[in-house]
Amino acid sequence: MATFEIEMPQVGESVTEAIIGKWLVAPGDVVRKYDPLVEIVTDKVNMEVTATADGTVTKLIVEEGATIAMGSIIAEMEVEDGATQSAADAPVSAQRQEDRAGQIGTMITGANVGPTGGEFRDTSLETGDATGEQPASEKPSRARNASGGASGRKAVYSPVVLRLAQRHAIDLAQLSGSGQGGRVTKRDVERYLEQLRDQHSADATDATDAADRPPPGDQLTLPSPIRTMIAKRMARSVREIPHAWAAIEVDMTHVVRYRESQRQAIKSATGSRLTYLPISVLVVARALRRHPRLNASWTTDGVVLRGSVNIGIAVASEHGLFVPVLKDADTMGLNRAVQECRRLIEAGRGNRLSIGDVSDGTFTLNNTGAFGGMLGGAIINYPQAAILNTEAITKRPVVVEHADGSESIGIRPMMNLCLSFDHRIIDGAEAMAFLNGIKSKLESAAFGETVDAK
Repeated sequence: MATFEIEMPQVGESVTEAIIGKWLVAPGDVVRKYDPLVEIVTDKVNMEVTATADGTVTKLIVEEGATIAMGSIIAEMEVEDGATQSAADAPVSAQRQEDRAGQIGTMITGANVGPTGGEFRDTSLETGDATGEQPASEKPSRARNASGGASGRKAVYSPVVLRLAQRHAIDLAQLSGSGQGGRVTKRDVERYLEQLRDQHSADATDATDAADRPPPGDQLTLPSPIRTMIAKRMARSVREIPHAWAAIEVDMTHVVRYRESQRQAIKSATGSRLTYLPISVLVVARALRRHPRLNASWTTDGVVLRGSVNIGIAVASEHGLFVPVLKDADTMGLNRAVQECRRLIEAGRGNRLSIGDVSDGTFTLNNTGAFGGMLGGAIINYPQAAILNTEAITKRPVVVEHADGSESIGIRPMMNLCLSFDHRIIDGAEAMAFLNGIKSKLESAAFGETVDAK
């Protein structure tokens, strides 16, 4: 028998860390190849990590709820000698290849939990992962067997551990390591620091705990991994992006008439019901071509103007928020936009979204009108430059201007467009030019030509 280390798989270039959501096995469990081992949560998708060989689980290294870097070791299992080849090297049946084509892992609860198309910085050297394990590129070779210590190995520490020890003047030789081979991890150092703080501030800690304890009648609930990820991404967006807001009112008369006139034709051509969402996607996508700074991201090197217009559509489900992406939305006609919106929404609700479905978004459309929203300021999906709310269409009296210059009061279907934008990239004048461009297209008597264009 041989010991096989199970690593957190790489699920995409921009995904650097994940949360251990729920272990599906325990030490001693016998598993077969492709059996699910653990549910993980990333800010792209939620998925199951499966076994790459038959064997017996011997150790779970990372606790549920911990955030760790991709590539970190999360568990160990015993396998037959020579059976430790990876899933990529092992033969896979044609049916399994077909089932897994275009999909990394298995969607289990919703999808993109927060930002879409994010660009992420590798923070392994800044904060370390939850277990203190080193990134794979920094792990010492297992063949190295220097003298020193009770185990016969020379003590090796990660940069994170060394930095913490230097900052707090800690002698690492005094710490007992919980890592592999007795290595001192970041978690060990943090626990040692916590013990020191507890010794000097026990009374203050007790008082704080009493103050934080919910009063009788209140209930304390722990956030799910999905909600935890959403919280982290939204907090980062608000912390790093200076949000500004703008809103405009749109007369949707021509859009409503167009939708009514095209309902049957779209149903016959696509098999799907025509909603306002694909119509909004097309108008917004083409407006982004005329206003490229709304389709951009702020970086340390400058403002990156995105070459593609990939619109994420924020969709709420009972599992949480997911944001599938319509790639190259500015090149679509109405039929294709209707089909793509339906496909992505159904895939999300059926837990079938792949990494490709939720990656590379450059702008987000938030259809809060579906829930009756009238006016709101959404949080930008980091690191995008803006997010647009399309609010509810409601009938109300407005002043109507006629071609002869006269005016009258009429009942019109009106909608508010609410834009949140990154004020480092976009100023108010440019934001309003973008909104006015959308308004002009939606209110045009030739509106149908706008959305029918290929």
